[in-house]
Amino acid sequence: MNILGISAFFHDSAAAVVSDGRIVAAAEEERFSRRKHDDSFPSRAVAFCLESAGIQANGLDAVVFYEKPLVKFERLLETTLAFAPRGFRSFLAAMPRWLQTKLHLPREIDRGLEGSYDGPIFFTTHHESHAASGFYPSPFAEAAILTLDGVGEWSTASWGIGRGSAIRLEAEMRFPHSPGLLYSAFTLFCGFRVNSGEYKLMGLAPYGDPRFADVILREIVDVREDGSFWLDQSFFDYCAGLRMTSRRFDRLFGGPGRTPDGPLTQREMDIAASVQRVIEEIVLRMARHIHAQTGLANLCLAGGVALNCVANGRLLREGPFDRLWVQPAAGDAGGAVGAALAHWFGHLGRPRVAAPADSQQGSALGPTYDDQAIVAAVEPLGGVAQTFTDDRGIVAAIAAELAAGRIVGHFSGRAEFGPRALGHRSILADPRQPEMQRRLNLAIKFRESFRPFAPAVLAERQEEYFELSGESPYMLVVAPVRGAAPSAGEGLARLSGVGGTLPAVTHVDGSARVQTVDAVRSPRFHAILQAFDRLTGCPVLVNTSFNIRGEPIVHDPADAYRCFMYTEMDSLVLGDRLYRKEQQPPLAGADAYRRSFRPD
Repeated sequence: MNILGISAFFHDSAAAVVSDGRIVAAAEEERFSRRKHDDSFPSRAVAFCLESAGIQANGLDAVVFYEKPLVKFERLLETTLAFAPRGFRSFLAAMPRWLQTKLHLPREIDRGLEGSYDGPIFFTTHHESHAASGFYPSPFAEAAILTLDGVGEWSTASWGIGRGSAIRLEAEMRFPHSPGLLYSAFTLFCGFRVNSGEYKLMGLAPYGDPRFADVILREIVDVREDGSFWLDQSFFDYCAGLRMTSRRFDRLFGGPGRTPDGPLTQREMDIAASVQRVIEEIVLRMARHIHAQTGLANLCLAGGVALNCVANGRLLREGPFDRLWVQPAAGDAGGAVGAALAHWFGHLGRPRVAAPADSQQGSALGPTYDDQAIVAAVEPLGGVAQTFTDDRGIVAAIAAELAAGRIVGHFSGRAEFGPRALGHRSILADPRQPEMQRRLNLAIKFRESFRPFAPAVLAERQEEYFELSGESPYMLVVAPVRGAAPSAGEGLARLSGVGGTLPAVTHVDGSARVQTVDAVRSPRFHAILQAFDRLTGCPVLVNTSFNIRGEPIVHDPADAYRCFMYTEMDSLVLGDRLYRKEQQPPLAGADAYRRSFRPD
């Protein structure tokens, strides 16, 4: 039985195909459209997923949408009435999209499938999709489930229990009281974009002092022992206006928020540290409550807030659960997978056997390209490559490039599903070089200097370098770096004080967002790390996504080649082909390339 899951029309549209309970393919529309956080109908992602399953739309048995738009529209109407007449402007601003697409999902799905599907269309709730995406691919036969995000229909957080094929949601928080909207409001206030800049706020937090945390908890957020909370809406404007925060919010924090191009001051750093502390406390309280209610050893996380890997790290270290599994595409994109799995296991009641690792398949669920496709894409651009005939040769060459201090773009195998590059669409570098963090940020990614980079480490060697007892295959847990102390100084000056054996991946607070790499999920990346270790004695590499600021992760070989040529990357690997920058003919268009992506 083939089931198509769809997430669309809000942000991070995606599609997934599940065949007899197995995830065959999943992809975000942004990878194909090259528009970050693309919220349009995922027609190209759908086409890819169907091709991967070897079927056409008429071969589908069911299509499942990841939430219930009519219930969401009900929330919009009720909120408008509750805040009338103040909410009328935001209501009018939202109406065109609702009237054109969101209230006509069967029609839009029919259009997206080019009229070739005449089977049933089902709808899950938003948080049911999140819960399903968190539990069903997990390695657990039984687990507690926690979902946290901005808002679905009404729910902003929920918890429940998964056993076998069944998920039962026990409790929820409801709009307008939302952990995701709370964090997004502070994201915007600090000058970053909502639904994109939350990573930046998390990365900025270690530069600050959480001196506003008590203010937030006293004035804005009333957090209960079970982690549920009440937000004082006088500090916000997202219910009725066109802004996230109110003027009262501005006054509480000493004036208006930072503009996107304004300087980062200690105030923003302290605010970031403060709201991060509050979110961590909320997550920990929720987890303790859920554990007390269920007595279960395992916890599954999903929803956009589950991408807060600092909170996940604290939960793993300080929380009551023995094991934690986080959906790699925890945000709305993952809802496509969750919707399809919810139908197969939850609605149809098909039996489920938990896989020993997980059934996410290393999240390598996207497109792949063979040698013929690589040549066809890159030769017109003038690419000159050294070709290897086996994996052992190309792996050794990659390790040698990295050991020589060169920055390597690595494009191999199936693309990752979710916001993290996990070695398939990655930029790799030597983590031992103190200047590597700055070089990657300014000359490769073209992004803010304060943002940290993640280490990828051989899973069998992780405890030598990081205080991490469990696995973190999807780069969703922050852990202390062994032997690293917080850097001295204040503000951004702390960057120059990062030391230790892995300075390029050690954040200013002595932590790192760790990816543990095993030979089962990522055999080639594991082999690269082994080869690098043999040359250098270090089983760790810098791993960052293959893109520049504002660009979705590269999709096809031509995207990868252009990104390589238009940045200061030294080498590029496409499958079994190695391209060295000094051997390539010039490629015009660098300025236009960088301007084509909106800064995130």
